[in-house]
Amino acid sequence: MIATRTATRPTLKLMRGALVALSAAVVLMATHVRADVAPFLGTYVGSADVTALDGTKIPRDMSVEVSETKDGFRVKWTSVTYRNDGRSKEKSYAIDFVGSDRDAVYAAAQRRNVFGHEVQLDPMKGEPYVWARIIDKTLTVYSLFVDVDGGYSLQQYDRTLADGGLDLRFQTIRDGQIQRAVETFLERK
Repeated sequence: MIATRTATRPTLKLMRGALVALSAAVVLMATHVRADVAPFLGTYVGSADVTALDGTKIPRDMSVEVSETKDGFRVKWTSVTYRNDGRSKEKSYAIDFVGSDRDAVYAAAQRRNVFGHEVQLDPMKGEPYVWARIIDKTLTVYSLFVDVDGGYSLQQYDRTLADGGLDLRFQTIRDGQIQRAVETFLERK
């Protein structure tokens, strides 16, 4: 009987040590803080004049909606461009974002793989590589395209919290050169 008790002491010590280590890991994971999307949730609308490469101003209506999803959040945005000849063109996009290994960085979940998990698109196939980050009061969405010749185009949408809405700053950069930039205020609805 004494031999059995002595033999279990190292096992108990090992189990206590493992329990302490597990408790410490749980506390560390609980204190792991992810950037908070909650202040951005809502619908915002506004308009701006976009300057084309030839210098002409093109009026554009814009809206964005940030909403929660089961695993993260969704950013949906629409822009309506009005041409001088009376035509208009509407574009809408919606992208779900999920957490990554980095606190303030979110991966786009744009399609499902064979196992049903949402994954990024492949920029080497002409698809955009999209991610988001939240730093202080700014939610930024990046969209990177790789051209067939290996060049790139990067779209950056900075949406900064402001009184009554969001300050939107959008720019397209192609091979290091800014092609288009828009700044406007979007009112919270």
